[in-house]
Amino acid sequence: MTDAQLIDLARQAVLTAAMMATPLLATALIAGLIVGLVQALTSVQEMTLTFVPKGAAMLLVFCLTASFMVGLCIRLFDQSILPAIAP
Repeated sequence: MTDAQLIDLARQAVLTAAMMATPLLATALIAGLIVGLVQALTSVQEMTLTFVPKGAAMLLVFCLTASFMVGLCIRLFDQSILPAIAP
């Protein structure tokens, strides 16, 4: 394996990791904004209130997108990693 192949493989792995993390990070961002807005409107400043809705939303999105994430991993291994290490 050459240096160029290794760098390309690392680039594809980082891109795949970013694509896998995007749904969860976007959900955490949106849930955090909504909870923050509700807290600001109701003047309820309880710090633990943000964790439950954010965690529930992220768990729901993870359950819905798990097959997408597994598909990305399988595609990365089938198209990039396994051909690179095969003799």
